[in-house]
This record gives sequence, C-alpha cells and structure tokens, in this order.
Amino acid sequence: MASKKSALEQAAGKLISAIQREWGKELGESVAEVSECVMDKGHDLLRASKEREVRCILGGLSVTQYLGELWVYRHPEVKELIAQFERELEASESV
Repeated sequence: MASKKSALEQAAGKLISAIQREWGKELGESVAEVSECVMDKGHDLLRASKEREVRCILGGLSVTQYLGELWVYRHPEVKELIAQFERELEASESV
C-alpha cells in the first residue's frame, strides 16, 4: 500500500510539474539544459521533503535561491508554486 503524501511532498510535486512544463517549452534550445538542472533540484527537494531534511538541502538559502534566482526570474510561472512550497515547509516545521 502506498503511503499518503504530506502536504509538503504534494507541494514539491506541483513545483516539479511546473518546472517540467517550463523545460518542455524550451526543448531544443540551449537553455533547456539549465531547466533540466533546476528540475533535478526540484526532485532533490521532493526527496528531502519525504525525509524531513529540506532545510539541510537548502543550506540557509530560500527556495528561489536554491533553484537559481535568474532561472526563477525568467520563469515567473513557478513563483506561486515556490511560495506554496515554502508555506507548506513552514507549516510542517510548526507541527
């Protein structure tokens, strides 16, 4: 039986999906490689969410800084999902 995903894991999954959409738009362009690296970082956040080690992965950075400020600036569609992930992170730490 599959375990139920936490709200933080769900938020990480939504963030990854948004990053994948941006990457998909860029396929065939040189910038797609950068988006693929950002997607890998999103998967790292998901794994860390499962293990409750997000703060360790972030190392004092915000999620935007961790993913790359320039990349996030160029892909504003992900900003709300980053904010949602950060809200869930805060909520999970206050439990």
